[in-house]
Amino acid sequence: MADPSTIDDPKAPLLPLQKPPHNSNYCFKSILNKNNICILLGPLSCLLIFFFIDLGPGRKSSRNMLAVLAWVFLWWLTGAVPMAVASMAPLFLFPLFGLAKADEVAKSYMDDIIALVLGSFILALAVEHYNIHRRLALNITSFFCGDPVNPPLLLLGICSTSAFVSMWMHNTPAAVMMIPVATGILQRFPTGEDVHPDVRKFCKGVILGVIYAVAVGGMSTLTGTGVNLILVGMWESYFPQEKPISFSSWFLFGFPLALLIFFALWAILCLFYCSKGSAKVLSSYLDKEHLKRELESLELLCSVAGPMAFAEKMVLVVFGALVLLWMTRSITNDVPGWGALFDGRVGDGTVSVMMATLLFVIPNKQNEGEKLMDWNKCKKLHWNIILLLGAGFAIADGVRTSGLTDVLSENLKFLEAAPYLAMAPLVCLVSGTVTEFTTNNATTTLVVPLLVELAQSMKVHPLLLMIPGAIGAQFAFLLPTSTPSNIVGFTTGHIEIKDMIKTGIPLKIAGTAALSLLMPTLGALVFDTSKKV
Repeated sequence: MADPSTIDDPKAPLLPLQKPPHNSNYCFKSILNKNNICILLGPLSCLLIFFFIDLGPGRKSSRNMLAVLAWVFLWWLTGAVPMAVASMAPLFLFPLFGLAKADEVAKSYMDDIIALVLGSFILALAVEHYNIHRRLALNITSFFCGDPVNPPLLLLGICSTSAFVSMWMHNTPAAVMMIPVATGILQRFPTGEDVHPDVRKFCKGVILGVIYAVAVGGMSTLTGTGVNLILVGMWESYFPQEKPISFSSWFLFGFPLALLIFFALWAILCLFYCSKGSAKVLSSYLDKEHLKRELESLELLCSVAGPMAFAEKMVLVVFGALVLLWMTRSITNDVPGWGALFDGRVGDGTVSVMMATLLFVIPNKQNEGEKLMDWNKCKKLHWNIILLLGAGFAIADGVRTSGLTDVLSENLKFLEAAPYLAMAPLVCLVSGTVTEFTTNNATTTLVVPLLVELAQSMKVHPLLLMIPGAIGAQFAFLLPTSTPSNIVGFTTGHIEIKDMIKTGIPLKIAGTAALSLLMPTLGALVFDTSKKV
């Protein structure tokens, strides 16, 4: 019972204080827990490599770079510290191990590509704030529903909406936005052990469709995923004298590739999860009116079901203008685009930040003095992704300047004996296998520098290997832990690992086949890979 004299004392604790037990085992367990062990693994592995690994004479920098890589990658893999914190480690590790000056490392964390991401993230937050993405999902999905319900057509609508949203923002936020729309549709169906098998299968197909469609859609644009941006940054870092990969040039290759993989995904989902009798079963639970009511129940009725407000229209205008400027800055060698007016000084990041700035200038006409965006709305910016990209660029520079690529590329010499047409499938296979056990960005950061060295030793254009390596890193289709967007879908409870493996394996094969077809044909035309580098 509490002491009456302390009841009115503001400094008195609300609950009785208990002294921790004076037990040596208790203290030992509190220190040596799983998280602390993971934290120690990073510096411990770094020191072991530094003191006990010898890569040969004159390769001290390569050994130091390998030690730093071990530290950073172990922290990324184990999640010992937040991803953003692990991504900042090169800022102090590189100078301490004599790999680069502090100023040189810091520059990797803010360049035109990072500016491109920063501006596009702000635009994505504006789209999310005004529920434009959900209006899009409501209209498109309702259009594809059919009356009576057509399961393959409805699946096409959900997947195409997810892929389109993912083209303009990172895969994970796109999955976070679209999964509630998908589960809102699935709530119309019964749950439990007695549910009809066709209903259960269709639910699996919808969730798998969303998480795979955002991955496929992200391949088509530079802003769709960090992997594409890392690839572009590495290309500019390794070959600064060559023509950079612009938003439009990537889109000319990435969109047809994504389109082929998308239709392969849709066909696989229809084959596995839409049986012949599913339309009749699903129609008893879902039709167009049910779908509209279910989507409106996602707290969208007040802001989405009505006519577009001025703020929504202006965000769409700014967004549309940004895409148009991205697409026309650099078109072809014969038609240089508007960027030529500024003698090549303007980049995609310049446009991205400029258009994002307009959001803080244009009023929203909702409350006096308010603009379309304010900095408080930007608290949700994905700084972890921005820092991860910066770390990827810093590591790529470090691997190149330290000579570590020469050491590591020797392990990929077996690829030199492969026929030219087999290069893309082999590189995809290597990259697509590694990415199942680590993040897409980490796989790209590790594999692409090795492919640059391999391409130079084989005397082929580097992009013929770099692009398949980066695209293959996005084929993370087999495990929930392969990428965060997979986890978002897995937590709904509708899918299991065996469902992902069942669908992911043929999707990987289809993606590898599409890339193998387009890389030596359309890719050679868009990126001019016949030119000597």
